[in-house]
Amino acid sequence: MAMSRDEVFEKVKDVLVDALGVDDDEVSEDATLTGDLGAESIDFLDIVFRLERTFSIKIPRGELFPDDIMNNPEYVENGRMTDKGMTTLKNAMPHADFTDFEKDPDVAKMTDLFTVKTIVNYVTSKVAA
Repeated sequence: MAMSRDEVFEKVKDVLVDALGVDDDEVSEDATLTGDLGAESIDFLDIVFRLERTFSIKIPRGELFPDDIMNNPEYVENGRMTDKGMTTLKNAMPHADFTDFEKDPDVAKMTDLFTVKTIVNYVTSKVAA
């Protein structure tokens, strides 16, 4: 039987509480991993590992948290995501909400794309596949 979105959210919440040492009530769908929950780059690896174990899924490197886009001059120019970069990022992260980022594609704000909702959307699609 497939997991409901609420069930996925609860398990993702547990993963984030354990991985980041945050309180249960801090983990809302809109919480950003770095800004709201204090995740650092090393935490992203731990989160991926814990998600794989919790949900019995395989998360290929860069699939949940793309890491190669920021270093490509075709995609980033003067600290802003280019149109080609935005298209590439959207294709790489169909599970993310780009509404705010598209209005101001400053690469410093890219971490705001990594929300609890983004993870829940990703995991929901992986467990359904």
